[in-house]
Amino acid sequence: MTPIRKHAIALAILGAANLAGSAIAGCPGDKVVADGKGQKMVNFGPKDVTDVVIEATDLSTQKVALPGYQFRARRLTIKPGGIVPWHSHGERPANIFIVEGAITEYRSTCAVPIEHPAGDVTAEAGQLSHWWRNNTNKPAVLVSSDIVPTPMTDKEGGM
Repeated sequence: MTPIRKHAIALAILGAANLAGSAIAGCPGDKVVADGKGQKMVNFGPKDVTDVVIEATDLSTQKVALPGYQFRARRLTIKPGGIVPWHSHGERPANIFIVEGAITEYRSTCAVPIEHPAGDVTAEAGQLSHWWRNNTNKPAVLVSSDIVPTPMTDKEGGM
């Protein structure tokens, strides 16, 4: 098992422990498909989304010793009609907690869109690409915790 995979598992366990009482959300079992057979890639850019890094830890300085990686937490606020553009999690395992509002996820590994109400937690790792849209009339607030290659943090939002 690779160091990234070990830490993604630890992150998932920690996230689940800290979010006790939240629903673990994902694609319905009978709708899971091979990567690329689910929701299709779109070319939407970011729209009405604010992405703020609220904390980051340089993992090269920690006991796990992962040079070139950060453990990061971000708050995303997506206005009604807002979009988080298509992105991959091949290099960046993450857990997303929907704090308030609701959001729809369009996953490359799911045949149907996934509705995430407040309280849901979803894991994003491996061969997964997706995008999100707020199809409601209220803002959605998400907290994302991820392990991210340091060069990726130079991109706005690190999506």
